[in-house]
Amino acid sequence: MKPPPFDYAVPTSIAETISLLQEHGEGAKILAGGQSLVPLLNFRLIEPQILVDINRIEGLSYIEERDGGLRIGTLTRHRTLETSALVRSKCPILSKAASLIGHVAIRNRGTFGGSLAHADPAAELPLLLATLGGRIFVSGVQGDRGVDAADFFIDYLTTDLRPTELLVGAWVPNLPSPTGWGFHEFTLQHGGFAVAAAAALVTLDHQGACRSATITIGNVAPTPLRAKKAELLLQGVRPGNQAIAEAARLAVEGAQPTSDFHTSAEYRKALAEVLVRRTLEDAWARARQQNE
Repeated sequence: MKPPPFDYAVPTSIAETISLLQEHGEGAKILAGGQSLVPLLNFRLIEPQILVDINRIEGLSYIEERDGGLRIGTLTRHRTLETSALVRSKCPILSKAASLIGHVAIRNRGTFGGSLAHADPAAELPLLLATLGGRIFVSGVQGDRGVDAADFFIDYLTTDLRPTELLVGAWVPNLPSPTGWGFHEFTLQHGGFAVAAAAALVTLDHQGACRSATITIGNVAPTPLRAKKAELLLQGVRPGNQAIAEAARLAVEGAQPTSDFHTSAEYRKALAEVLVRRTLEDAWARARQQNE
């Protein structure tokens, strides 16, 4: 339970960080909150040559309104997302998801960008970025670039982030009105990893029917799973138990859950269907309240 030996660097700028990443390549690992990295080190599942601690870089922890949405810095702590009045006002589903990450001690240290870069299929924030249609920003040797969340998460614990790049932040758009949201996850104990999770957005038209819907499921595939067939089913439909149940059934058709020591693949898929139904019920209810 002790980490392997490694060198340690504390850059004070993005440029210095990128220089270190260029020098060490895949032998370097970024240390931000350390809530995922340190356990991996202690179990010796990874053995980096050097840890690059970015916590001294100024200007990477912020939440601000920009370009019709929220721009969030990579060092923004989960607890800040959870408690931010701006997030609760503009993107309450993000605040809700952040409140379910681990325990308060973990949320006080864990970072927004660290969760996105780690890309755990059970994590809340990758699921939310995929649901909201977010955009992720990175800086590297070849300059700055933005990547849509749909393209950023590639496989289990694998992203589009290159070894010589630093994830510096992300952006999520404001939700059109009236849009309701729902987010549910199931854990075996408080603060545990989600066995499955689901997020949904429902936007209504002036007649109270569904103008558009977004449904995303977590931990039933290597990356967040968009349920596009279920989304299409709901377009033009008024809220009702039958439509929601059918959408939930369709949503898990493309699921590829795995069995593990927590539960079987079959149970995880059935659980995901229940969670989708609950998120859609919540999303429709919230959208209807805005429409009244």
